[in-house]
Amino acid sequence: MQTRLMSAPLGVVVDNLDVKKISASQFLELNRLFCTHKVLVFPDQDLTPTDQQKFAEQWGELVPFPYGGLQDHPNIIELKNRGKKLDVNQHWHTDMSYQEAPPKLTMLYALEAPDIGGSTAFANQNLAYEGLSDGLRRILEQERALHSAQDLAKLFGANEKEAGQAEHPLVRTHDETGDKALYLCRAFTKQICGWSTEESKPMLEYLYGHSVRPEYQARHEWRRGDLVMWDNRSLLHYAVHDHGDQPRLMHRLQIKGSKPK
Repeated sequence: MQTRLMSAPLGVVVDNLDVKKISASQFLELNRLFCTHKVLVFPDQDLTPTDQQKFAEQWGELVPFPYGGLQDHPNIIELKNRGKKLDVNQHWHTDMSYQEAPPKLTMLYALEAPDIGGSTAFANQNLAYEGLSDGLRRILEQERALHSAQDLAKLFGANEKEAGQAEHPLVRTHDETGDKALYLCRAFTKQICGWSTEESKPMLEYLYGHSVRPEYQARHEWRRGDLVMWDNRSLLHYAVHDHGDQPRLMHRLQIKGSKPK
């Protein structure tokens, strides 16, 4: 097993490792790298859905998907290029933050990747928190925000009144490292709790922009056989649809997380 940095802000590429055959000591090292660098990339994998699921289960319990899962693996969903207009992930977000206990990690395996484009961008929210002034950090550490799936429900024609929503701290403490990170995203964060809409909007707009400053970012350019996992507790991500109609086929699963604190 060999490792190399993906970029300075985040990420490690793990070479020469078959994730179907990892030892207990290798897993401990991988988890250390994951908590430190937030994204792990495993190139040149050859995985069945069962292989991917077995590897993922070493990090915890899989998130069940109520619809859209593979027939024999309902916890894995298929993501394919359906065209830019139907791509719902073209925004900065952390997965399912509208749940009381959002998934702690997401894992994608590339069965097909475009020749150019189709990358995933990540933004390090530990760096975003550290980049704030002491005064603003003190304010945000006392505040919570409402996250809602209402817009997502509207997009899919579902009942907006039944859309999930939850209140979470604006500064989240990582449950394994104790590191602090900004925890909000334009996709799901609606309002700072206890603030008026007029008060919330300018603060949230500032934080949305600050949280994805270029110096906090890195991108992964997908290749067939890539297995990539990222930490939803300390990252935002964005699916960049710049590959036109070229094929892009992924298997996605997620691991249950704890309630943000």
